[in-house]
Amino acid sequence: MSSLTPATQTPTIKDAILNKRMLICIFTGFSSGLPLFFLYQLVPGWLRSEGVSLAEIGLFSLIGIPYVWKFLWSPAMDRYSFPFLGRRRGWMLFTQVCLLISIASFGYVNPTMSIWTVAYLAAAVAFFSASQDIVLDAYRRELLPDHELGIGNSIHVQAYRLSGLVPGSLGFILADHIPWQMVFFIVSAFMLAGIIMTLCVSEARREANAPQTLKQAVVLPFKDFINREGIKSALMILSFLFLYKLGDNMATALQTPFFIDLGFSNTEIGVVAKTASLIAMTIGLAVGGIIMIKLSINRALWLFGFVQIISILGFAALAEIGHNTYALAFAMGFEYLGVGLGTAAFTAFIAKTTNPTFAATQFALFTALTALPRTFANASTGFIVEQMGWTSFFFLCTALAIPGMLMLFKVAPWNPKD
Repeated sequence: MSSLTPATQTPTIKDAILNKRMLICIFTGFSSGLPLFFLYQLVPGWLRSEGVSLAEIGLFSLIGIPYVWKFLWSPAMDRYSFPFLGRRRGWMLFTQVCLLISIASFGYVNPTMSIWTVAYLAAAVAFFSASQDIVLDAYRRELLPDHELGIGNSIHVQAYRLSGLVPGSLGFILADHIPWQMVFFIVSAFMLAGIIMTLCVSEARREANAPQTLKQAVVLPFKDFINREGIKSALMILSFLFLYKLGDNMATALQTPFFIDLGFSNTEIGVVAKTASLIAMTIGLAVGGIIMIKLSINRALWLFGFVQIISILGFAALAEIGHNTYALAFAMGFEYLGVGLGTAAFTAFIAKTTNPTFAATQFALFTALTALPRTFANASTGFIVEQMGWTSFFFLCTALAIPGMLMLFKVAPWNPKD
């Protein structure tokens, strides 16, 4: 792809959407989301279908620890580069190839005979996925000018969620017809989309004052964030990053086992739930992108946050209704619309808070905080559900989503002063 130098003027909606940077955001989102949804949708469904308990499946959320601690090795990815492809693209290719291999390796494991081998492989996928996220987030932050952060991250997030159709829909449909080993091989092959993208694009802008030593790569990103925001404001932002997605992260942690417990077949999960998700994501992409072009990121956080909270209640309703394909389609469609929109605005906010000079480390730190509830709180979701039932669990998730919304008054007011 040729020139990626952004124009400085504010674009029209057509110009903002129909450019090469947005096409790249589609591929970064797809490549980033595929391994995560593989871990949180296909693997739990596979384990449940093989007779593994909910409590054990819930504990598998702990393999997401690399998403929480990725900021520890992100400075190295800011400082060092491979001797080929450049600082960002070299790391992109390396992590994507490792993901392709590690996902395919699940096809050689029997979970009932060697659950620890499954855990080790899942940890490897999580590590390479978190590492890929570090460099993809940094590349996207360097690629997009400030006025395209809203639409660019909206497209990235929707493509991110679209990738969930591969392990979450195609994977389950195939599992009803072919051995699981072939399912894992086919799902892993979709990582080729990210590999091809990496080989075709060019490096984004290179910051003149990028870290020159590993010490600078570790210290300067944190010093820059504190100096720009002040200690009080910085702590407020970090708290907000933890709380805003807490409720919906917990609500979707055991999504596939929830559907299986209601009696839905793999094919019903693959066709009904994911088709509704695809329609909702298409609508969300159009609506969310346009809203974030016309409105500020702050206002998008408010609007999409409310939809995000309400969408959790759709799962509570489904738990009461039971095995009903129309209810499943509505719950999944509304969830993908609400959570997808909320995530798009949230990711745009993170990008806006990040300094492009230290994109890898700062983005990794901020997104690591958002992964904390998904990793540690979700590890207990299996125990919570077994104690209180699905309906009460989703009401709890709704309540846990409220504090993050309340913090918007301080972190992202509807009418900012400046």
